[in-house]
Amino acid sequence: MISAQDAARSGDESYIRDLGRAFGGTLLFSLPLLMTMEMWTLGFSTQPERRLVFVLAALPVLFGLAHYAGFSERRGLLNNALDTLVALAVGFVTSAALLRVFNVLDLSSAASAVGQISLQAVPAALGALAARRQLSSDLEEGAEDEASYPGELFLMLAGALYFAMNLAPTEEMRLIAYLATPAGALGVLILSIVLLHLIVFEAGFAGQEEAETPTRAFLDFTLPGYALCLLASLAMLWVFGGTEGHGLQALAANVVILAFPAAIGAAAARLLV
Repeated sequence: MISAQDAARSGDESYIRDLGRAFGGTLLFSLPLLMTMEMWTLGFSTQPERRLVFVLAALPVLFGLAHYAGFSERRGLLNNALDTLVALAVGFVTSAALLRVFNVLDLSSAASAVGQISLQAVPAALGALAARRQLSSDLEEGAEDEASYPGELFLMLAGALYFAMNLAPTEEMRLIAYLATPAGALGVLILSIVLLHLIVFEAGFAGQEEAETPTRAFLDFTLPGYALCLLASLAMLWVFGGTEGHGLQALAANVVILAFPAAIGAAAARLLV
């Protein structure tokens, strides 16, 4: 018979292991942005209000990931909220440490340093919450099929946000959008929808019935999913200043181009989380 003391010790050891996995997931998911020059600059050039909106808007997304994935096995509203806050703390600590190690953290003012760290902390926290799915070998079989239809759409949104978040700050995305012709942008839009549909249908999302037709999957997942990709792309462009100084046509081109990797992220989210 296991004593209460042994059970508590086992629980503590398990949580320490979960925290270690969270830090591993943070590194896995956040390194591309931590080593991106544009993010270092945007950390202190982006308006503080936008950074604050970015972090606050990320909280419900992180909470949802804590429910569907999470770095620990604990569930329930309180545990999900605690895991969300811990994941964000892990994101802040990891981001601050690595930016300092890379010698790119602007220490000339507290505002600059906090700005750089806060932009990096959100994608790092996403990685922390996805860690258990990616780095753990003790998941129960079928645990990935818990999401309802709204949950599947949420996971698609989370995947779209992550991919858009990684590419929205880069100059390359804006250059591609600038060089794109209207016909080229339309082609990217169509290709995004086609790839999203193929991956979603072949991946067998949990919300799909076994007998669901490609047409039904297109209406239930692909079209709503692509709409979420466009929304995620617009939101990330706004956060990183990519919506400023553009006419409607140029803005639409930027959104459509960024929605291409976002669509891949949305489609892959069901496989990753």
